[in-house]
Amino acid sequence: MTTKPTIAISHLGCEKNRIDSEHMIGLLVNAGYEVDANEELADYVIVNTCSFIEDARAESVRTLVELAEANKKIVISGCMAQHFQEQLLEELPEAVALVGTGDYHKIVDVIQRTEQGEIVKEVSQEITYIADETVPRYRTTNEAVAYLRVAEGCDYRCAFCIIPHLRGDQRSRPIESIVAEAKQLAEQGVQEIILISQITTNYGKDIYGKPKLAELLRALGAVDVPWIRIHYAYPTGLTPEVITAMRDTPNVIPYLDLPLQHSHPDILRAMNRPWQGRVNDRIIEDLKEALPDAILRTTFIVGFPGETEEHFQHLVDFVKRHEFDHVGVFTFSAEEGTPAIDLPNQLPQSVKDSRRDALMEIQQPIAARRNELCVGQTVDVLIEQENPATGELIGRSPRFAPDVDGLVYVTGEASLGSIVPVQITAADIYDLYGTIVEA
Repeated sequence: MTTKPTIAISHLGCEKNRIDSEHMIGLLVNAGYEVDANEELADYVIVNTCSFIEDARAESVRTLVELAEANKKIVISGCMAQHFQEQLLEELPEAVALVGTGDYHKIVDVIQRTEQGEIVKEVSQEITYIADETVPRYRTTNEAVAYLRVAEGCDYRCAFCIIPHLRGDQRSRPIESIVAEAKQLAEQGVQEIILISQITTNYGKDIYGKPKLAELLRALGAVDVPWIRIHYAYPTGLTPEVITAMRDTPNVIPYLDLPLQHSHPDILRAMNRPWQGRVNDRIIEDLKEALPDAILRTTFIVGFPGETEEHFQHLVDFVKRHEFDHVGVFTFSAEEGTPAIDLPNQLPQSVKDSRRDALMEIQQPIAARRNELCVGQTVDVLIEQENPATGELIGRSPRFAPDVDGLVYVTGEASLGSIVPVQITAADIYDLYGTIVEA
């Protein structure tokens, strides 16, 4: 009887990539493979790579080189495999397989073929696959939190973004499929489900002929899970129907992650996002009126080609005016294969860095003020960690999404994975502090 090799997965990149990794683990375990978290003990290491920007590629390359030096058999999956499929097998002889972003469901077959000595390249040129609730999955988040992918791919063609090339056009899952998976997650004890896709507000447009996020939220309202959070909500898709569904569905958190990228119409046109420039202010004002308790997160790109001091000042004023709860700022990264790499008036990195730092410096006191509004309130907190040395509990309130926002540091007693009332006693720029309210 032949012993099957041990496999480890090195996960890099975003939560969409994480779900791909989780499905690969589930499929391998179902097929009888031992999946070990320790790469040193594994025969094969699957590196699920990110290729979104240069920094992400550099991290992926470092990981691949370290594993090659350790003489591991490497399977390269994910966005880098899709992006650089011609070069990787040539330049990394330790790589025994490439698996594209639309081919992760073939991982068992890929491993079996490599065991026979084949160098496997499984990279679909037309990316059409999306896993549903029937595909095995082993979650790598803590037990109380799960990401739920409602769609994959993107139909927009922003000038700075390579995602459509790496992930294909949008393809949504039916509402029934998403609700079925949400029920599975609830049965596993999940307390928070985070809906993700490239453009969650466009959910359903490809299969229903128009966006169906409002209908999806109402359907998920019947699932026994306390918190449902929406990521990647483009402002144009936040229709009155979606806002009403958020307000009327008790387990949908009024938290919106709005990837605005910029505020000035000239830069938005250069980014190939001209539709957005007309709606940013109005949408945010409408959101705040319709959802007074809304928690707003956004991201901006500074240093886009042609961004002048006037353009940047417009963005500064925009941030000051709207007082977002959370802001992420990134410097423009010129990516091969995107139109923006060929635009004139590319800015030096020093200018991009200084603008990022300046905008974050402006946002910090705003974030602190937004957090300070919570002091004296009693809020629900999902307990996720315990400091074994001090006994201090660490969790998140609805205003904080995992990994990108702050934390709530809690005194008192509670079990991990439970949601408990906490009176907030202090706040700083990023985090809150409080005490569990005893029943």
